[in-house]
Amino acid sequence: MADDIHLPEGPLPSDAVREDAIRAAMDRYDQKSSGRVQGSSDRSRLTERNAGRRSGNRERSMGKTRILWGSTAAAALLVLAAAPMLSRHLTLPAGRGMVDALEENGIGPSASSADKPGPFPLVEAEGTKAKPEAVGRTEADAARLANAEPPPVAAPPPAAAPAKPSPPQGKMRAADAAAKMSAPEMSPPSPARQLARSDAAGAQEQEPAGGRFDRREASGFKDVSAEPVSTFSLDVDTTSYSFMRASLARNLLPPPASVRPEEFLNYFPYDYAAPKDRNEPFAVTATVAPSPWNANRQVIHVAVKGYALDAGQRPRAHLTFLIDTSGSMSGPNRLPLAKQALSMLVDTLRPDDTIGIVTYAGSAGVALEPTPASQKGRILDVIASLGSGGSTAGQAGIAAAYDLAERNFEKGALNRVVLATDGDFNVGIANPGELQDFVASKRQTGIFLSVLGFGMGNYNDSTMQALAQHGNGAAAYIDTLAEARKVLVDEATSSMFPIASDVKVQVEFNPARVSEYRLVGYEKRLLAREDFNNDKVDAGEVGSGKAVTVVYEIVPVGAPGTSDPLRYTTAAAQKASPAADELAFVKLRYKLPGSDTSALMSVPVPASGAVKSLEAAPRETRWALAVADFAEILRGGKYASGDFDRVLALAQGARGEDPYGYRAEFVQLVRAAKTALPAQQPDGVPGTPVPLMPKPAPK
Repeated sequence: MADDIHLPEGPLPSDAVREDAIRAAMDRYDQKSSGRVQGSSDRSRLTERNAGRRSGNRERSMGKTRILWGSTAAAALLVLAAAPMLSRHLTLPAGRGMVDALEENGIGPSASSADKPGPFPLVEAEGTKAKPEAVGRTEADAARLANAEPPPVAAPPPAAAPAKPSPPQGKMRAADAAAKMSAPEMSPPSPARQLARSDAAGAQEQEPAGGRFDRREASGFKDVSAEPVSTFSLDVDTTSYSFMRASLARNLLPPPASVRPEEFLNYFPYDYAAPKDRNEPFAVTATVAPSPWNANRQVIHVAVKGYALDAGQRPRAHLTFLIDTSGSMSGPNRLPLAKQALSMLVDTLRPDDTIGIVTYAGSAGVALEPTPASQKGRILDVIASLGSGGSTAGQAGIAAAYDLAERNFEKGALNRVVLATDGDFNVGIANPGELQDFVASKRQTGIFLSVLGFGMGNYNDSTMQALAQHGNGAAAYIDTLAEARKVLVDEATSSMFPIASDVKVQVEFNPARVSEYRLVGYEKRLLAREDFNNDKVDAGEVGSGKAVTVVYEIVPVGAPGTSDPLRYTTAAAQKASPAADELAFVKLRYKLPGSDTSALMSVPVPASGAVKSLEAAPRETRWALAVADFAEILRGGKYASGDFDRVLALAQGARGEDPYGYRAEFVQLVRAAKTALPAQQPDGVPGTPVPLMPKPAPK
């Protein structure tokens, strides 16, 4: 250690004296170090004599720095330009960074060389070292840039998984080289194919399950002493069932408002007794059995079977396809599926049938004038050429289709417009009621309307149902190619060729035997009692060979009811009952094709014919009850069993012959419903709670 320095005591020198002393010392130092190089280990002091030398060194150093920074920037640009190409060959595992993926693919420094100093060691400026979370974001951003994806929503980082030991570097490189040599070199797909693939995948993944449905409360029990008569229009639509299947395919329960039990029941063919005469086109039978929902009640199963036309009995068909080609039909389960479905229908037609095609998007136009089905190739070419885009001028399209149908109208033939759409009409409709009135007026001229629905999310069930009902036609929802084949090939005759129109049902219950009743479904088809005999009141159309199913649950007199019996009217009704053995009396009213006057048929329902147990009931009755219970559970009905396993048990024992596999599919759908998620309404609010756990039936 140096000795301490002691300054002599006395007055301090003046500033001028100190400056002169410092200047003299510096001059002596410069004289001694005049031959040394600036910046050497001798550390010469920078003076005016050495200023020029130092300035030149600084410029040269800065030039090198600029070159270094320019090279770095150029390298960065090359990496960004090559990133899309690299992303085709690199897979970034979850939780891994771009650097790790590059190293595994033989690009960049390996893990084993990370600790080795390079020829130019990197020096980090103080305070600029990246934090771990910043490095993670940088790698994620690079991965997103390489894959051209939008930035994801921020989420908490997952827990780091324990690192797996990597194979030795030499073995890894050898394996990679062997794989590259053995695998054929594949060129990346074209941009057009990539875009088409992404559009199709996006439409399937992003389309939500849902739509617009009219919510109606399920029918409750009616007191026979106050309302002894039940009146409604028959319904042969199947939209609700197909929509349920499409929802469950997405692992979602259908929205409760979309579930209509009558459309579940009428989806299936039934082995009912058939009529023998075309002039009396219906056979009606009734079965009484114990209720599957309550041990103190019974069910009345009313089975209606329509006359099946032979191929030679059906009239010539003039069909006008009205195809929605707007932008909302762009998904793979919309216009592409509609084109396949209509092409199937073309194959079922006779050579003398005709087809015209009208399309509509922002405006409507005729794509094909009425053409004989014998020119099938020409018709199919027009259908195949259709593409989607633009808004949805539904009203203009319907008007154009009816105009074309009127020009090709033939009395005595089938004149029908077949509408294929998602129902998302958004142009030209100031009042939906006007459109329905227009369709109803055309019905009076003999041109009917059938509706084929496609798509989810913006599917407008309310409009579709209203158009089909006012147009004297049926509505079907096409969710798969198999459903298109069912509706337009296997059941083409029953879907397109009616055997009767304005078909109504009226059931009168005997108050001496029945205290209460409820109709399962048909809430959208209820009629006033006086409408039954009024031939001006529109009702449902039934096609060739169609089976229609009706289920009532009844409370026998003396069994516990849902409300207290009336003191006076109940006693009076029981004394005045004319038929002690009858539970009910079923009446059916219909019009034959071309007739304006209805015909009537009726069937009594005797109490003595009731079966003693549900197991002893006819197979078709048990199947109908299983389907009805499933629909009631899905819509949150308060009288349902709430037990999917009970539905399965009842259905499994009643499948019978199933040539098309519809009943086997139903069993699988019930199983799928057990684990499906609750439906979400369009506003994101969960739908009506659906009981997912088994519960005992109410006593």
